[in-house]
Amino acid sequence: MSDTTNSADSLQRFSFDNTNIRGELAHVNASYREVLKRHQYPTLIAKAVGELMSATALLSANLKFTGRLTLQIRLPGNISLLQAETSDKGQLRAIARYEEGTEESELSFADGQMIITIEPEVGQRYQGITLIKGGNVAGALEDYFEQSEQLGSRFWLACDGQNAAGFMLQQMPSEQGDDPDAWDRLSHLASTIKDEELINLNNEVLLHRLYHEEQVRTYPASELSFFCTCSKDRIGNALHQLGKDELMQIIEEQGKISINCDFCKQAYSFDKEQVNELFPEQNLQ
Repeated sequence: MSDTTNSADSLQRFSFDNTNIRGELAHVNASYREVLKRHQYPTLIAKAVGELMSATALLSANLKFTGRLTLQIRLPGNISLLQAETSDKGQLRAIARYEEGTEESELSFADGQMIITIEPEVGQRYQGITLIKGGNVAGALEDYFEQSEQLGSRFWLACDGQNAAGFMLQQMPSEQGDDPDAWDRLSHLASTIKDEELINLNNEVLLHRLYHEEQVRTYPASELSFFCTCSKDRIGNALHQLGKDELMQIIEEQGKISINCDFCKQAYSFDKEQVNELFPEQNLQ
């Protein structure tokens, strides 16, 4: 084994024989840097975005359907929003909102809410809410699973401003397993992870360092990537809600309607003819 950095963005499951404990390892490198290319975030916020993307990737391991999972943190202070999303295909995007122009030394994470939203393409939308203290994503997730799912869960998240990674342990609701001390032992060993190890070591090396005396079983990794779901059709549908008269007034004043996607900064524009096309029912009158 070699200490080779995980260059590929990936999500990999592992489990421990004769226990009801499983884990996930997420590496969010290129997709995280794609987000940073589009936003000039201060270091504090940039690292928080990386941690949130890693956490969202870990949570996506529970998606058993076609759809999206969103992890959102709403705060009352000068950092007001952190949000990361993933699809069932591991396509990630993220954004942060804060008081621009604030000195970085004055930026801080106030206590707020963490909101987990699951939106299947078919079926009922689910939303869970838990408190988050001081921007501690890992702690809030542990509280959420303890309160809402009654599942013992531990999270470790790390980001160095260029790469991000996450590690999750979870006790499954199963009577299987003949090792009553496994949860305490495996959690304690995981708590020895250093941030640089989580970010830089490949999964095989990391798991061996932590659990060389345990029977660890790994499963094929899935790919993660940056992908934004915005499109001209989606923007057009949103504009449709404003009504044709208001849109035409904007075009009269500005010549066209220009919109940039908050997530990826893709620019979209609509002229008079394109706005007319958004209202075919009115054009027939």
